[in-house]
Amino acid sequence: MNSLFERIQEISGLSPEVQRKLIGSLVIILILWFIRFMIIRIVWRRTEIIRIRYQWRRTTNYFFVVFILLFLGAIWFKEFRSIGTFLGLLSAGIAIALKDPLVNMAGWLFILARKPFKIGDRIEIDRIAGDVIDIHIFRFTLLELGNWVDADQTTGRIIHIPNGKIFTQPVANYHAGFNYIWNEIPVLVTFESNWQKAKKILLDIVNEKAEKLTEVMQKEIKDASRKFMIHYNILTPTVYTTVKDCGVMLTIRYLCQPRNRRGSEEKIWENILAAFHQCADIDFAYPTQRFYNNLSEGKQARGSEISQ
Repeated sequence: MNSLFERIQEISGLSPEVQRKLIGSLVIILILWFIRFMIIRIVWRRTEIIRIRYQWRRTTNYFFVVFILLFLGAIWFKEFRSIGTFLGLLSAGIAIALKDPLVNMAGWLFILARKPFKIGDRIEIDRIAGDVIDIHIFRFTLLELGNWVDADQTTGRIIHIPNGKIFTQPVANYHAGFNYIWNEIPVLVTFESNWQKAKKILLDIVNEKAEKLTEVMQKEIKDASRKFMIHYNILTPTVYTTVKDCGVMLTIRYLCQPRNRRGSEEKIWENILAAFHQCADIDFAYPTQRFYNNLSEGKQARGSEISQ
């Protein structure tokens, strides 16, 4: 063993003390990595739930890094003779060269402490919407929604966003407060239609097909109002009436879960189409253009004058 150390010293030119510290550091890293590997392996055998596996993997990563820093600091700390000067120079260099990574680390700490969103939440930031599938020390990852895909459905793309964005961009969370959002479906009927009858049909459909206002939903809204200034006078589905250029606008408004928005809208529209098809006095309105042939109309007008 001594000959091995001497051989390494001759090749590297390092002192025996530095060599021992290097070997000790390597041994500590290997031991900690082996412990982390065994913990993850045990968790993988005991559960197949993806969320639990992910949480254990992320937690062990954090502890792995922290313990390495602690042990390596204890080993190498004596090598720093002027620790004050070293830390001062190190801090200045980091502040200049690593500005963006530091901001991202601060954003990561903010996300962990204040929890503007968590794994599984559906958010929108910097005009990018998606489901949060990972939160890393420098960035968080979204499963993209929308873009070229209609409604709130995924595109299949994964987008990595720096954590520092939360300090400069508004964050919209679909799940903050309570797990429901308001959705609206505009239905335009002609002025000649029986809009009162149409409104009653729409109200019956949305009350039947939309998610019921359960006690769980009421409790979530009540709990959210304790933290945020949230106040709703009407929580049940409703239909509002307005007048547009080409007809009467009947707007359905109801609560639904963010991930069920498109599915609930599809069911409601299918029932609307079937119900209006059976009503002869209700027609959908749409923009139209009417053209007049002034020449033919002028001849008809002169002919009527002559006949008189």
